[in-house]
Amino acid sequence: MKVIKRDIYLNKLIDSKENTMVKVITGIRRCGKSYLLFNLYYDHLKSIGVKDENIIRIALDDEQNEDLKDPKVLGSYIRKQIKNSDMYYIFLDEIQLVGRFEPLLNGLNRIENTDVYVTGSNSKFLSSDILTEFRGRGHEIRVYPLCFREFSSAYSGTIEEAWDEFVIYGGLPNLFNLKTSEQKSNYLLTQFEKTYFADIIERNNLQKDSVLEAIVNILASSIGSLTNPAKLARTFESSGIKGVSEKTISSYINHLIDAFIIRKVERYDIKGKKYISTPSKYYFCDIGLRNARLNFRQQEENHIMENIIYNELLVRGLNVDVGVVEHRTTDSKGKTIRKQYEVDFVCNQESKRYYIQSALNLDTYEKTQQEQNSLIRVDDAFKKIIIVKNRGKHWRTEKGVVVINVLDFLLDPNSLDL
Repeated sequence: MKVIKRDIYLNKLIDSKENTMVKVITGIRRCGKSYLLFNLYYDHLKSIGVKDENIIRIALDDEQNEDLKDPKVLGSYIRKQIKNSDMYYIFLDEIQLVGRFEPLLNGLNRIENTDVYVTGSNSKFLSSDILTEFRGRGHEIRVYPLCFREFSSAYSGTIEEAWDEFVIYGGLPNLFNLKTSEQKSNYLLTQFEKTYFADIIERNNLQKDSVLEAIVNILASSIGSLTNPAKLARTFESSGIKGVSEKTISSYINHLIDAFIIRKVERYDIKGKKYISTPSKYYFCDIGLRNARLNFRQQEENHIMENIIYNELLVRGLNVDVGVVEHRTTDSKGKTIRKQYEVDFVCNQESKRYYIQSALNLDTYEKTQQEQNSLIRVDDAFKKIIIVKNRGKHWRTEKGVVVINVLDFLLDPNSLDL
């Protein structure tokens, strides 16, 4: 099995070691949470001298641990492993499978010589009610599928070949154990059917029907496009599918978000400094899963690249919105004309802000003007960037907009500040 470094997340775990909080590692199923905790972080602890008997590892989705899904049984089992005053590191994989796990985690965390780490694949177990139960003692570490930097570090071909592979199959780590295109395609399709959909149906007590799958397919075919439940309901009606309400669609979308399959991105009025409630954009946490839902048919690289850029921005810890900037002009009769321009991504991190456009190429003067049109309407001093596919060095337009190649952007974690 190929070892893939996940230093982004490993360093976060190392930095949070023994911080008196429950470390909650979240993310979509099969993104590598368990491997990160049970292998990479375990190896780190061993390398600094922690004894094996002081690391308690329990995989709650293992059938051999079925009885440990009872919180009282699990708590008793763990306490029996703590035999002295040395520090004990407790790893619990897929904690959401344990009923009423919040008091259990709070109880374990109160033991002076324990450091508690849990993983979960459903954002509902980090709801406001549960965080209240933790009383400020929960520390979330969100894990994503492999970003391109991680993917390319383990890929045996050229960077360009790695990109060609990544835009089709995405970054679920287990893909490196599969050799053929058929195996990879089948794996992604199976994950959707047997893992993600099955989880959503079971967790939310849904009947297996075609509506959930249809919603996923519509969102997959329109990544980067503005939509909302009302628009999706009209799409169903125009397709001859009656009785699918906005409320049902909204509920199903929330289930997909809770399972980390998609992310909803709000629109932000840059000049008005306020959010626009609807419509929104939706992106997939992994582009390979998106492609699989469409049987690898709709391979519009501009939309795929936009989704990959969005995911990379999240990996870097940025808060991301879709930007809207209004520009007013007057016509020949002196009438005021209002026009809205869209900025693909408005990214914030502490005192930093970036405005980013995604474009396959800027091969003509007219195309350059078109892509930077929204950016130059933003009248502040924060950095404006266009990310393009075609190779070449960083350069600036005559308007001061920075142009970066997508591979350079993805491979250098500091590329936005160059």
